[in-house]
Amino acid sequence: MPLTIMLHSEEGTLRVANVLGCILKTHKQLVIVHLDGVLGAGKTTFCRGVLQAFGHIGAVKSPTYTLVEPYEFCEQMVYHFDLYRLGDPHELDYMGIRDYYDQKCICLIEWPDKGAGFLPEPDLIVNLVAVGESRRLILEGTSALGEDIVGKMHNDNVMNENINVGNDMYNIVSLDR
Repeated sequence: MPLTIMLHSEEGTLRVANVLGCILKTHKQLVIVHLDGVLGAGKTTFCRGVLQAFGHIGAVKSPTYTLVEPYEFCEQMVYHFDLYRLGDPHELDYMGIRDYYDQKCICLIEWPDKGAGFLPEPDLIVNLVAVGESRRLILEGTSALGEDIVGKMHNDNVMNENINVGNDMYNIVSLDR
């Protein structure tokens, strides 16, 4: 069942994404994560939080023109895809998209609808919806692996009812389990 969290700042978004990243680090297999949301919803910020859990320091640019940005860590590879400017889903075939799925890696895919028919089904869907100045994050497991990851987010000691992050706080709206 989905996990819904209200995020009230960029720092809160990074913190929740970092928790997810720490959980993803424990999976030494292919994990496909689709990130949905309108332009400016925080998808790239969320990716930055996940990457920071793997040890990435610094900026995370959205690979809008290159389509994919690889991040190599000791434990595994993380590929950050941004398909916003994809003209035709067939372009994914030309760039060898299937080669990325033969590895034991994490694939973070922004704008997955642009690659419909050429992307595998996701294990997780991260949906970010603007609610005033805040964001509603809905994390949904769409495979057994994804449901396991969402369950770990629910059970993680960091995921309390209310969590203070610096001077901000984010709260879990519902734990639909």
